[in-house]
Amino acid sequence: MNAPEIARPGLEWFNVAAPLPIASLRGRVVILDFWTEGCINCIQIIPTLRRVEEKYPEKVVVIGVHSPKFANEKKAASVKDAIRRYHIHHPIIHDPDMTIWRAYGVQAWPTLVVIGADGNVAGAIPGEPDPDRFVAAIDKIVETSAKDGSLKPAALDLAPLPEPKGRFLFPGKLKPVPGHARRWVLADGGHNQIVLLDDSGTELQRYGSGEAGLVDGAKDKARFNHPQGLIASSDAIFVADTESNAIRRIDLASGTVTTLAGTGKRGMQLGAPEPGRTRALASPWDLEIKGDQLFFANAGTHQIGVLDLKSGTVAALAGTGEEGLRDGRAASASMAQPSGLALSADKMTLYVADSESSAVRAITLSKDPQIVTLVGAGLFDFGWVNGDFRTARLQHPLGVAIDGDKLLVADTYNSAIRELELAQHELVDFDGGKFTCVDPVCIPTREPAGIVVDSPDRILLVDTGNHRIEEYRPAARTYHTWAR
Repeated sequence: MNAPEIARPGLEWFNVAAPLPIASLRGRVVILDFWTEGCINCIQIIPTLRRVEEKYPEKVVVIGVHSPKFANEKKAASVKDAIRRYHIHHPIIHDPDMTIWRAYGVQAWPTLVVIGADGNVAGAIPGEPDPDRFVAAIDKIVETSAKDGSLKPAALDLAPLPEPKGRFLFPGKLKPVPGHARRWVLADGGHNQIVLLDDSGTELQRYGSGEAGLVDGAKDKARFNHPQGLIASSDAIFVADTESNAIRRIDLASGTVTTLAGTGKRGMQLGAPEPGRTRALASPWDLEIKGDQLFFANAGTHQIGVLDLKSGTVAALAGTGEEGLRDGRAASASMAQPSGLALSADKMTLYVADSESSAVRAITLSKDPQIVTLVGAGLFDFGWVNGDFRTARLQHPLGVAIDGDKLLVADTYNSAIRELELAQHELVDFDGGKFTCVDPVCIPTREPAGIVVDSPDRILLVDTGNHRIEEYRPAARTYHTWAR
């Protein structure tokens, strides 16, 4: 069939000077990428699309059709942040009402629709395709189009969004470093680096050259790829190197970076213990540690994994790999893009920000681990609702932190801190949500991804969208920028 029109009235386009009518693309193979910014499976195919773009800069046109799931994803500013965060340079159509989605009969995120050089739809691929097979399929379409004369290469007039400048760029998690000196480590994802800070937010050290990649070695030569999570021991920083699909270790004494698990490729579901160095992971997003057990949120397979630091093996702790919200035995439960972890004071419960189900889950670390949902109802149940756990709602949370007998949540798409009163089974806004900004210039918090409790009167929030860290002081009911 002829490809339906994509240059529809009222839709915003990014990375291109003007909308591109479907007829103007005739003569080139077109890939429409139906995605939404919070979907990990959508994020994981960006490198595959980049391969095609680099191989066929004038023969293939990739166009992202942003088709939002969450209310926050309908905001153009949020889409712009996602484009910058993931270094997307091809044209993006923001389609908040999903009109193009319906015109093409799409039913799942992500879906790739391929349009031949003749302007007809050649096929659709729901879900993540195998990268090599997908590129091979595009090779064949390009070759066939060249032979039948329909291929007419031409370059696009692109206008990429400018990237923000600053000390941090879309930072992820912040965690303390155990020891006498007050130090903190930050995943500076947009700069592909890990930053060591003192207690005033002053930078002490950076690890990683800043170039994206999976390279071990000295602190200024090693490479990370958009790390999101971390945890520190007294002698090391462990890193969830998200887009490298790996878990890394930084030796605090020497600064040397080594890889503990992951191959650099996107892996499938975790299962029984396997050697970490040869086991592919899938977008590890955050870490927690208990003795020799390093727990990791394997967001790309909707599981919690565990890396045994003594044996070097990785295995599944919770989740079958099915995306969903099912409780019970951890081994047979379902999760949905776990993205934040926090270990209870007694180290017997692992709390999880299960972002795609807008849920907070709890895993008992027993011989037969169990998982229970504290807040959350399903993949399409979200909002900003306080009250009893059963009816309360969050929106795509990415961070959790223990605060005594409470649990604080970086409620990312609500751009807020929420508080789970564990004894009362109630969700409320953090300390009533009424804090006064004491910065010289105050700006609203935007999509925080990490939160940490230093003391009952000091909370640090990673304000990811504003590339900074905020400090909250509940006693004074104030907050300000701690580091940026």
